[in-house]
Amino acid sequence: MRKLADALYSISISLWVGGLLAIGYVAVPVLFAYLADRSIAGFLAGNMFAIGSWIGLVCALYLLAYLFRRHGRQALHNPVTALVAAMLLLSVIGQFVIQPIITGLRAEALPLPVMQSALATTFARWHGVSSVLYLVQAVLGLALVVMQDRGRARDSST
Repeated sequence: MRKLADALYSISISLWVGGLLAIGYVAVPVLFAYLADRSIAGFLAGNMFAIGSWIGLVCALYLLAYLFRRHGRQALHNPVTALVAAMLLLSVIGQFVIQPIITGLRAEALPLPVMQSALATTFARWHGVSSVLYLVQAVLGLALVVMQDRGRARDSST
């Protein structure tokens, strides 16, 4: 059973971080490069980010459960736990705070595309905040990949 838990630990990190990078820095730029209608590209990108966020939430919950099961209260002193918690927090903020604001701005701008409306500046500001938080989450994810063995090791100082 322990080998399965260890395998799921690695798979969760790979799925979460790989998804962040693949969606944010490969798939979404391709959508905007090849779709003439930026509104459709934005709609598809938003859906991809939402799916990626839910995957990240599930992975984060598994990773935290794994770390606390493996290390008990010592998990609180493990840098891997801090990375997972920070990434989870950023994901929650993005999914449940910023995305509803962005969605609301799009709806309020109708029938115009939001970037052709009076809300374009506000939308661009929130989109920028979202992009920065996503970048920070991706960088933390790369650190998590590099440091993942610290979460598996019995002695969290290794």
